Amino acid sequence: MKKLASNQLFQQIFKFGIVGGIATIIDWVVYYLLCNVFSIDPLISNILSFSISVIYNYIASVKWVFHVNTTKSKKKMFLEFMFFSILGLILTEILLVIGIKLLLFNEMFVKIIATAIVMVFNFITRKIFLE
Repeated sequence: MKKLASNQLFQQIFKFGIVGGIATIIDWVVYYLLCNVFSIDPLISNILSFSISVIYNYIASVKWVFHVNTTKSKKKMFLEFMFFSILGLILTEILLVIGIKLLLFNEMFVKIIATAIVMVFNFITRKIFLE
Protein backbone atom coordinates (compact mmCIF):
# COMPACT_ATOMS: atom_id res chain seq x y z
CA MET A 1 0.00 0.00 0.00
CA LYS A 2 2.84 2.39 0.88
CA LYS A 3 4.56 1.58 -2.41
CA LEU A 4 1.39 2.38 -4.34
CA ALA A 5 0.91 5.66 -2.46
CA SER A 6 4.53 6.67 -3.03
CA ASN A 7 4.24 5.74 -6.73
CA GLN A 8 1.09 7.87 -7.06
CA LEU A 9 2.83 10.77 -5.31
CA PHE A 10 5.84 10.40 -7.63
CA GLN A 11 3.55 10.43 -10.68
CA GLN A 12 1.75 13.47 -9.33
CA ILE A 13 5.03 15.31 -8.68
CA PHE A 14 6.18 14.38 -12.19
CA LYS A 15 2.96 15.71 -13.76
CA PHE A 16 3.17 18.82 -11.58
CA GLY A 17 6.72 19.30 -12.85
CA ILE A 18 5.59 19.12 -16.47
CA VAL A 19 2.67 21.50 -15.94
CA GLY A 20 4.84 23.78 -13.83
CA GLY A 21 7.61 23.67 -16.42
CA ILE A 22 5.26 24.76 -19.18
CA ALA A 23 3.75 27.45 -16.93
CA THR A 24 7.26 28.61 -16.06
CA ILE A 25 8.22 28.87 -19.73
CA ILE A 26 5.06 30.90 -20.39
CA ASP A 27 5.84 33.10 -17.38
CA TRP A 28 9.52 33.66 -18.28
CA VAL A 29 8.94 34.30 -21.99
CA VAL A 30 6.18 36.83 -21.33
CA TYR A 31 8.25 38.40 -18.52
CA TYR A 32 11.33 38.66 -20.74
CA LEU A 33 9.37 40.19 -23.61
CA LEU A 34 7.62 42.70 -21.40
CA CYS A 35 10.87 43.76 -19.69
CA ASN A 36 13.22 43.71 -22.66
CA VAL A 37 11.12 44.30 -25.76
CA PHE A 38 8.43 46.57 -24.34
CA SER A 39 10.56 48.13 -21.51
CA ILE A 40 7.89 47.58 -18.88
CA ASP A 41 8.99 47.72 -15.23
CA PRO A 42 10.00 44.25 -13.93
CA LEU A 43 7.42 44.31 -11.13
CA ILE A 44 4.55 45.09 -13.50
CA SER A 45 5.91 42.59 -16.04
CA ASN A 46 5.93 39.95 -13.33
CA ILE A 47 2.30 40.55 -12.43
CA LEU A 48 1.24 40.25 -16.07
CA SER A 49 3.38 37.21 -16.90
CA PHE A 50 2.43 35.46 -13.66
CA SER A 51 -1.28 36.05 -14.31
CA ILE A 52 -1.11 34.51 -17.77
CA SER A 53 0.81 31.47 -16.56
CA VAL A 54 -1.45 30.88 -13.55
CA ILE A 55 -4.53 30.60 -15.78
CA TYR A 56 -2.80 27.88 -17.79
CA ASN A 57 -1.58 26.25 -14.57
CA TYR A 58 -5.05 26.11 -13.04
CA ILE A 59 -6.61 24.46 -16.07
CA ALA A 60 -3.80 21.91 -16.44
CA SER A 61 -3.60 21.16 -12.70
CA VAL A 62 -7.32 20.48 -12.38
CA LYS A 63 -7.51 18.39 -15.56
CA TRP A 64 -4.27 16.42 -15.29
CA VAL A 65 -2.28 16.67 -12.06
CA PHE A 66 -4.48 16.58 -8.98
CA HIS A 67 -7.35 14.30 -8.07
CA VAL A 68 -9.78 17.14 -7.64
CA ASN A 69 -11.99 17.14 -4.57
CA THR A 70 -15.45 16.75 -6.09
CA THR A 71 -17.24 17.70 -2.85
CA LYS A 72 -16.12 21.33 -3.31
CA SER A 73 -17.74 23.62 -5.79
CA LYS A 74 -15.63 24.54 -8.82
CA LYS A 75 -15.96 28.18 -7.84
CA LYS A 76 -14.55 27.50 -4.35
CA MET A 77 -11.65 25.45 -5.77
CA PHE A 78 -10.85 28.20 -8.26
CA LEU A 79 -10.93 30.86 -5.53
CA GLU A 80 -8.64 28.80 -3.28
CA PHE A 81 -6.28 28.17 -6.20
CA MET A 82 -6.23 31.88 -7.02
CA PHE A 83 -5.76 32.87 -3.37
CA PHE A 84 -2.63 30.74 -3.05
CA SER A 85 -1.46 31.82 -6.49
CA ILE A 86 -1.73 35.43 -5.37
CA LEU A 87 0.27 34.59 -2.25
CA GLY A 88 2.88 33.07 -4.57
CA LEU A 89 2.81 36.24 -6.66
CA ILE A 90 3.32 38.39 -3.56
CA LEU A 91 6.24 36.20 -2.50
CA THR A 92 7.70 36.51 -6.01
CA GLU A 93 7.28 40.30 -5.96
CA ILE A 94 9.06 40.52 -2.59
CA LEU A 95 11.93 38.41 -3.89
CA LEU A 96 12.14 40.56 -7.05
CA VAL A 97 12.27 43.77 -5.04
CA ILE A 98 15.02 42.39 -2.82
CA GLY A 99 17.01 40.87 -5.68
CA ILE A 100 16.59 43.53 -8.37
CA LYS A 101 16.00 46.78 -6.52
CA LEU A 102 18.11 46.23 -3.40
CA LEU A 103 20.84 43.76 -4.40
CA LEU A 104 20.95 44.91 -8.06
CA PHE A 105 21.00 41.39 -9.50
CA ASN A 106 19.91 40.66 -13.07
CA GLU A 107 16.11 40.49 -13.34
CA MET A 108 16.08 37.07 -15.08
CA PHE A 109 18.44 35.59 -12.49
CA VAL A 110 16.20 36.77 -9.65
CA LYS A 111 13.08 35.60 -11.51
CA ILE A 112 14.56 32.08 -11.83
CA ILE A 113 15.41 31.89 -8.12
CA ALA A 114 11.99 33.24 -7.13
CA THR A 115 10.29 30.73 -9.42
CA ALA A 116 12.06 27.80 -7.76
CA ILE A 117 11.03 28.94 -4.29
CA VAL A 118 7.42 29.61 -5.26
CA MET A 119 7.15 26.28 -7.12
CA VAL A 120 7.61 24.38 -3.85
CA PHE A 121 5.03 26.60 -2.17
CA ASN A 122 2.60 26.02 -5.06
CA PHE A 123 2.87 22.23 -4.99
CA ILE A 124 2.26 22.03 -1.26
CA THR A 125 -0.73 24.38 -1.25
CA ARG A 126 -2.33 22.82 -4.33
CA LYS A 127 -1.89 19.31 -2.97
CA ILE A 128 -3.59 20.33 0.28
CA PHE A 129 -6.42 22.42 -1.15
CA LEU A 130 -7.25 20.82 -4.52
CA GLU A 131 -7.41 17.24 -3.29
